[in-house]
Amino acid sequence: MFDSLTERLGKTLSSLSGKARLTEENIQETLREVRVALLEADVALPVVRQFVDRVRLRAVGQEVAASLSPGQAFVKIVNDELVKIMGEESHDLDLSTRPPAIILLAGLQGVGKTTTAAKLAYFLKQREKKSVMVASADVYRPAAIDQLRTLAQQAEVAFFDSDPSQRPVDIARAAVSEAGKQFADVLILDTAGRLAVDDDMMQEIQVLHETVKPIETLFVVDALTGQDAANTAQAFNEVLPLTGVVLTKTDGDSRGGAALSVRVITGKPIKFMAVGEGIDALEAFYPDRIASRILGMGDMLSLIEEAEQKIDKKKADRLARKMKKGGKFDLEDFRDQIQQMNNMGGIGSMMEKLPGMGQVAKAAQQQIEANPFGQMEAIINSMTPKERRFPDSINGSRKRRIAGGSGTQIQDVNRLLKQHKQMQKMMKKLNKKGAMANMMRGMNANLQMPPGGRFR
Repeated sequence: MFDSLTERLGKTLSSLSGKARLTEENIQETLREVRVALLEADVALPVVRQFVDRVRLRAVGQEVAASLSPGQAFVKIVNDELVKIMGEESHDLDLSTRPPAIILLAGLQGVGKTTTAAKLAYFLKQREKKSVMVASADVYRPAAIDQLRTLAQQAEVAFFDSDPSQRPVDIARAAVSEAGKQFADVLILDTAGRLAVDDDMMQEIQVLHETVKPIETLFVVDALTGQDAANTAQAFNEVLPLTGVVLTKTDGDSRGGAALSVRVITGKPIKFMAVGEGIDALEAFYPDRIASRILGMGDMLSLIEEAEQKIDKKKADRLARKMKKGGKFDLEDFRDQIQQMNNMGGIGSMMEKLPGMGQVAKAAQQQIEANPFGQMEAIINSMTPKERRFPDSINGSRKRRIAGGSGTQIQDVNRLLKQHKQMQKMMKKLNKKGAMANMMRGMNANLQMPPGGRFR
């Protein structure tokens, strides 16, 4: 998300960041470029006007004029205002009620409510250690109930079985009762959507809301719909007391207009965003981190949190011990690293969270697409255990056999072996005394971390 906005704003602000002095003329020119960039990102026009006016007001005042580096001060103003537009701080779910805490999901058809229900259940189970039940009151869409049942099994959470012949309000009442009997901490109720906002849908969901009295009513919206997402959210907000918004399909949206518009137009915080198709692809929404990503400053906190959640610590420790004892980084180790990176969304996803690496991430992603992780893993799996441990033993005839077994070409095998060699050299360098400490010191300097190495 935000790729096009990041690229456009990056070019615009870089031309200004090195200026020793800001004038009315160069500020106006930059603001025009910022305005165009936001409109092209499908940000709602009232939001664009508000944003540009705020930046202009601060930029022409003493705040920039008194700064030792006015260009950098201007970039900071843009960052601050982006954070304000998206809500300034993250908003956790309010689950402080007598169990089960009920979360009602609302939204149009096709935005991903059912998958969001399962992802949110998995998030609460893994991150908050809550016992969760999910239920579907969607009796209109074919197989909606079966879909949620399957997803609940993937998330390993309780599922309340319902039937299309039942009334949605009866399903909701029964689900609340069953969640109480099973001592569930949270009940997530999926509701029916329509292709467009209509009176029947609104009336039905109002009745559901009055019946179950949820502590959280989340509006689920497709990020790809841009500023229409904010307008639809406003329509729902007029008939339901929404407590927050969930943005879906953000991995397919390069513009980001929805994220920058929803908060301003509805006044409701964005609480989560779906960043992929996997059951674990749901992230809490942090305005300051998103603003940092938009301006190409990275998002180290999210990267660290993701690593803590998704990296197999046992495998990482085993590799560290092996390297410390002077062992070689073989193809089995390489396969483990591929799997770890894949779990974190791939090398492109990781690199875009590193400061100043946005454009590098694109190049890395393009390179990986030529030899994707799945293909690389298939090639290694087609080798014998001995070949994985001793890659130098792989000659021409072995390469032909491996290529045939993995459904790839010999050049793909050669490319993987070359990448392994490069990784092996890097691991050897890192293993030399003091190399890791020097690298960490360099990272700290680049990130300008405060004393003690703590992020703020």
